[in-house]
Amino acid sequence: MTSAADSLSPEILSGALLTTAEMGRADALTIARGRPGSVLMENAGRAVAEAVTARFPPGPVAVLCGPGNNGGDGFVAARLLAEQGWPVTLFLLGPRDGLKGDAAEAAARWPGEMRPLTADAADGAALVIDAIFGAGLARDVDGIVAELIDRVAAAGLPVAAVDVPTGLDGDSGQPRGTAFKATLTVTFFRLKPGHLLLPGRRLCGELKVADIGIPSDVLGEIAPQTFIDHPPLWAADFPRPSVDGHKYTRGHAVVVSGGAAHTGAARLAARGALRAGAGLVTVATPPAALLVNAAHLTAIMLAPFDGADGLTAILEDKRKNALLIGPGAGVGAATRENVLAALLSGAAMVLDADALTAFAEIPRDLFVAIKGYFAGPVVLTPHEGEFARLFPALAASGESKLVRARRAAAEAGAVIVLKGADTVIAAPDGRAAININAGPELATAGSGDVLGGIVLGLLAQGMPPFEAAAAGVWLHGEAGAAFGPGLIAEDIPEMLPAVLRDLPAELG
Repeated sequence: MTSAADSLSPEILSGALLTTAEMGRADALTIARGRPGSVLMENAGRAVAEAVTARFPPGPVAVLCGPGNNGGDGFVAARLLAEQGWPVTLFLLGPRDGLKGDAAEAAARWPGEMRPLTADAADGAALVIDAIFGAGLARDVDGIVAELIDRVAAAGLPVAAVDVPTGLDGDSGQPRGTAFKATLTVTFFRLKPGHLLLPGRRLCGELKVADIGIPSDVLGEIAPQTFIDHPPLWAADFPRPSVDGHKYTRGHAVVVSGGAAHTGAARLAARGALRAGAGLVTVATPPAALLVNAAHLTAIMLAPFDGADGLTAILEDKRKNALLIGPGAGVGAATRENVLAALLSGAAMVLDADALTAFAEIPRDLFVAIKGYFAGPVVLTPHEGEFARLFPALAASGESKLVRARRAAAEAGAVIVLKGADTVIAAPDGRAAININAGPELATAGSGDVLGGIVLGLLAQGMPPFEAAAAGVWLHGEAGAAFGPGLIAEDIPEMLPAVLRDLPAELG
């Protein structure tokens, strides 16, 4: 079984993601402990040179250096490649006497010619090493650099980027004006959010993370709050069946069905919850949908209900400890009333689809209820359209997906699963994870309903909401990868046994 995460090493996958500011602090903490910045730069440039020689055949290479430490890394890589016999031409953006500190020292050790960076700097090269600007670029790329990026793209030249491709914001994954599309990106110590958020992930190409001598224990001082969504993040809380357990100890999940014409989404979610390990699953169904649901369900039970009072009565049985409302529920007052009634039960809840859109005109009412005294943990699972309906100001803010999800979680008092190929899971306490194993096969009708059901099944088993959401998103991605092309939503729950069977190995 393979997924998009397979190109990254276990050490990378189990680590935190660092913002550009946090990475700067990691450098500073290391230097304060007595390891000179020049040593870190030498190690970084060496890592780039080694990655280039391992990935590309020898040939004419244009090394493009900027005026800062990113350029300093480029000087080191250029020197080491030249020592190995590579034909290296080095270009510098700005005057040589503008270089400072470690970058100036690295430039002084470059024995060759230093040409001014021009729009045609890569002409005649077989490979470009991009060391112009790093992850902390504070302005849009323009002028000569933008022209150079366009010429390299038009020529189809391979690019090896140092830290991030020039023009890519390391925190948001968004291009600043324009950006190189790299074949290979070599970064240092830990990945940044921009390496994984789209379109940054596509612009980085193959990712390599190099050890340049920064001790891992600096993370204790930095206390990062952003992570890759992968089993080490949530393994400690993942539910494991006990030899003395039974179905009631594994939780009883409830999925609220829509009317007779809109029942399939609820059944998909219910199947996801059952395959994710919930001991019992019940579909709460309006009387008009009872027969159509009964005709399709076997291991999943049915409970008729009529309106919010009927749903309240079902949830009076406190063994029914987790609830999903939204898929096929309908948009309107009835869904709002069902959501508000369910929040008073104290059950863990997943709100998706129609349950989110139903509050588009009055989102504050939902958020107040989520933060109410009786409410249990809540997970909201919007795609971008539903997010914009519930959080219009955030959607229009222009902030990164990571920032928007974090702010939405704090505003709503709930875990947010902002779905997409780069799904972000964010908790009200500031923790966030970026998922990377969702393949394009998951872009099929009903896939999100199954995801909601998987998260529901994990909540029913007592998993905390952030961990349940992150685990659910990862399991969903792995199930899609396990099936591959031709996937439809009904296939996803049926792939979960194979994914769960392999999970102990994933957890190490």
